[in-house]
Amino acid sequence: MSTDKKQAPTSAYDAGMINRRRVLGDAWVDKSLANRNSFNAEFQEMITRHAWNDIWGRPALGDKTRRFMVLSMLLGVKSFEEFVMHVRAALDGPPESRLTPEDIKEIIMMSAIYVGVPAANHAFGLATAVLKEKGLIPDAAP
Repeated sequence: MSTDKKQAPTSAYDAGMINRRRVLGDAWVDKSLANRNSFNAEFQEMITRHAWNDIWGRPALGDKTRRFMVLSMLLGVKSFEEFVMHVRAALDGPPESRLTPEDIKEIIMMSAIYVGVPAANHAFGLATAVLKEKGLIPDAAP
């Protein structure tokens, strides 16, 4: 199966891989694929076909709206490792779907009301670490 971004997709997997790379970036996807083994390979193929093709490939909402939704839902289910991955992807994504630190702050603020203060507090710590790592906020508060 080809994942070359210049070729037209020939399968649901190929189409999903194009979306997955666009949203998460090549480095993250390459790392994920390098960790495939006989135990998890079918899972990786399934999420590429279904999450990244069947859902992220739908035209109605667009990537930027989906980023808002994914970050919100990940906070709702307290999937913090995935939240950090999607914060990085949202900050590094293509300009038309990239989120700003302010966007991410607003997602977390709203989650404090609908998900809970402990989850939001933890999310602020995680997002702050990513933002500092990327040089997007200073180390000290104003």
